[in-house]
Amino acid sequence: MKSLKGTKVLIGPSSFAALDQTPRKRLLEAGCDVIDNPFGRKLTKTELLGLLTQGVTGLVAGLESLDRDVLKRSTLKVISRCGSGLSNVDLAAAKEMGIEVYATPQGPTAAVAELTLGAMLSLLRMLPQMDRDLHAGQWTKRIGAQLEGKTVVIVGFGRIGQRVATLLAPFNVKILAVDPYLREPQSVPVLPLHAALPQADILTIHCSGDACVLGEQEFALIKKGAFVLNAARGGSVDETALLKCLEDGRVAGAWLDTFEQEPYTGPLSRYPQVILTPHVGSYTLECRRQMETEAVDILLAALRKTVRANSEN
Repeated sequence: MKSLKGTKVLIGPSSFAALDQTPRKRLLEAGCDVIDNPFGRKLTKTELLGLLTQGVTGLVAGLESLDRDVLKRSTLKVISRCGSGLSNVDLAAAKEMGIEVYATPQGPTAAVAELTLGAMLSLLRMLPQMDRDLHAGQWTKRIGAQLEGKTVVIVGFGRIGQRVATLLAPFNVKILAVDPYLREPQSVPVLPLHAALPQADILTIHCSGDACVLGEQEFALIKKGAFVLNAARGGSVDETALLKCLEDGRVAGAWLDTFEQEPYTGPLSRYPQVILTPHVGSYTLECRRQMETEAVDILLAALRKTVRANSEN
């Protein structure tokens, strides 16, 4: 096994190894010099560049922006993303510069899907509102709605979207999928977004990429009284358009786990029918352990391959 003594590895995610130190110990045992994220949040471009210019060749990445400029000014050889999406990485630039890029797509599937189901039920039964009432000493009973019989539209029918569909199956709901990249027959009907929106009692977003899925035009098509859930990227939902729909009642409630600007401090926090969580879709002990360990194992294997290739030249 090739030694990686002195190899500098930057840790991007601020919560890395917070629950289990094993992934970090693996890096140290391999001889790596580990540079932790000192800011306790997602790194800005300036902060990232300041850390990468210290001769770092390996990166355990979170959601920090790894654009062409950042990659060009770095000495990176391997990027191992702790998570499923790679929309924050300029993959074309990385390929040109010979930087290997990996992800851990399986890790967050169960955790995000389970949280989505929990949020869906909480919205329908207005659990957050009744919880707040009781904490304030008010015994207020609210009439919610059942999941059974609803039409749920899943936008993005990849690993997470399909797991959400599996979890929903026992609830006797009608499931429709929206995913332009599907090429094979699916277990549920697949429709274009414009055709699915008017049918959705509940719309849940799990697609990759930063493109806006729900803007003003899309919200205009949505069924009045629908619920919207977003566990994809913050830019997937136009937050200003969502606010208008909450005001006029077109959207009955929403759950957002991701935001255009994080940490989020915007006006959605004033709406009791909106559940906001701080980008915690993957935040379970089991998921974090799996993703972080897998990201480290992938990184070490790729770095050793690089060392071996250099020694043979």
